[in-house]
Amino acid sequence: MKGQTMNTIRQITEQDIPTLVHMARITFADTFDANTAPADMAEFLATAYAPSKLTAELNTPGTTFWFALVDGTPAGYAKFNVDAAVTADVKATNALELERIYILPTYKHHGLGSLLYNQALKLAQAQGKATIALGVWEHNEPAKAFYTKRGFKKVGEHAFVVGDDPQHDWLMEAAVTPAPKA
Repeated sequence: MKGQTMNTIRQITEQDIPTLVHMARITFADTFDANTAPADMAEFLATAYAPSKLTAELNTPGTTFWFALVDGTPAGYAKFNVDAAVTADVKATNALELERIYILPTYKHHGLGSLLYNQALKLAQAQGKATIALGVWEHNEPAKAFYTKRGFKKVGEHAFVVGDDPQHDWLMEAAVTPAPKA
């Protein structure tokens, strides 16, 4: 087993907020920085990923955050919403919303997105959700391919505002297949 890494997942707690803030800011900027004005990016990162904002999100009933870990080190994260925590743009009823999957740049293409997506699927199955819904930036081709490969279809669009810049997301949905019976 020498040289192999161990990828695991664990739920994020309030003690993890400093790590989550740091990771959220790095991964969001990595994804959107090239297409966002510096002032818009700075404002967004300071407000959307402020410790108090992420703590409030973490404590919202129906919301969970998860770390993907490589050899115990946080390398990516996801945010899932159910029931009243699902955002207004999700049209499907009885859905789990996959609001965020972000991976640190050095850990991309190591299977962590799949690890986090599989956690969303397990949670949706366990809670009897019929659909997983999400929004993905219209120009994020790797993410769109990732979701399309997993059966997601575009069902609409919405604006995602970063500072003064309205960007456009695809709204995508996939049916949840029931968990195999043991």
